[in-house]
Amino acid sequence: QWSKIEFIDLTKAWIAISIAFAMVISYDSQTSLFSYDFIKWVLFSAVTVGVGFLLHEIAHKALAQKFHCWAEFRASNSMLILAVLISFLGFMFDSPFVLAAPGAVMIRGGFLNKRRLGIISLAGPLTNLILALIFLSFVPFSTGIIQKAASYGFSINAWLALFNLLPFGLFDGKKILSWNKKVYFT
Repeated sequence: QWSKIEFIDLTKAWIAISIAFAMVISYDSQTSLFSYDFIKWVLFSAVTVGVGFLLHEIAHKALAQKFHCWAEFRASNSMLILAVLISFLGFMFDSPFVLAAPGAVMIRGGFLNKRRLGIISLAGPLTNLILALIFLSFVPFSTGIIQKAASYGFSINAWLALFNLLPFGLFDGKKILSWNKKVYFT
């Protein structure tokens, strides 16, 4: 079940993080932000980073709904603007960097305990790890832009999983660790 607001927020976040990561790739490939190649890097980022982001959030939503909770993604507009701004400033000042916290799946209702919340939280990083392995499996059998996308998709999804597994704040890792230390460290 998807609301119009959720669809708009997911689309907005997907576009913003694709642009932010495209600026870093453009810097690395010495591409102008006002060129056809930049659009190519935005599409490249939409597939590698964007799909990882989308499936991460959808995994949280799907498991929350399995536990009979209301769950919808909400974008953080200020963080989306900040992600694009930081990437742009990094591009301009020869220091490419992305800080992306595009939003989160809001969950309420149902019977949520530490175990269920831990399982819902695990779904996102686990999805990124699976995606990383899928991307990695294409690396040896591809060439050119496909190989670059596979390699980048592997590394960015592995980093997304690790970043989300940080055991503090609002990160998934804190909820997983609180639920089950063995699962977390595995």
